[in-house]
Amino acid sequence: MNETISRYGAYGVPTTSAQRNQVLRNTYWLLALSMVPTVLGAWLGVATGITRAMSPGIGMIVFLGGAFGFMFAIEKTKNSAAGVPVLLAFTFFMGLMLSRLVGTVLGLSNGASLVMTAFAGTGAVFLGMATLSSVIQRDLSAMGKWLFIGVILLLVAGIANFFIQSSALMITLSVLAIGIFSAFILHDLKRVKDGHETNYISATLGVYLSIYNVFQSLLALLGLAGGRDE
Repeated sequence: MNETISRYGAYGVPTTSAQRNQVLRNTYWLLALSMVPTVLGAWLGVATGITRAMSPGIGMIVFLGGAFGFMFAIEKTKNSAAGVPVLLAFTFFMGLMLSRLVGTVLGLSNGASLVMTAFAGTGAVFLGMATLSSVIQRDLSAMGKWLFIGVILLLVAGIANFFIQSSALMITLSVLAIGIFSAFILHDLKRVKDGHETNYISATLGVYLSIYNVFQSLLALLGLAGGRDE
């Protein structure tokens, strides 16, 4: 039975150790590549002020509509040659949407160091979760549904806070988001290692979204702390 499990993924797709390692390597390479358009999008947004020109309400609508639209397109093209370009276009869009927060933090006296601290912290989280995923032997698939529920609750609370504008709630949500999405990185990488996820574009999308949210939450926390120190 153990041999059968090692040879077949979650959907009965034959997988070998070499195939799983190939998917994992492709995921890491595409994840690294996806950071390039993300940085370009953030730089363009800060330089042009295009996202700051939008009202917060319009910005939220554009972000949610664009993000879900891109994710739908990625799901439809993940098994074709268009999958990678669509994913990279999505990461550029996400960088553009991140530029509002990045620009705000950069406006602080120590803004550049705060951005670098958030970047380093996100890198440390990713390396830690990647290491754990290679050490833990237990199947973590069951974590997925609980983490998904957590994300839904975060999204609902985040939309509510858009109207409430509570700094305390924002801090709480940011801390919870760091914890939940860090766990999601571990969960998604472990799925690839165990052969439950055999499409590297889907795997990259999941891990990218988690890294994005960890960075955004860390930057928001550091920005609030930096703003109070002013």
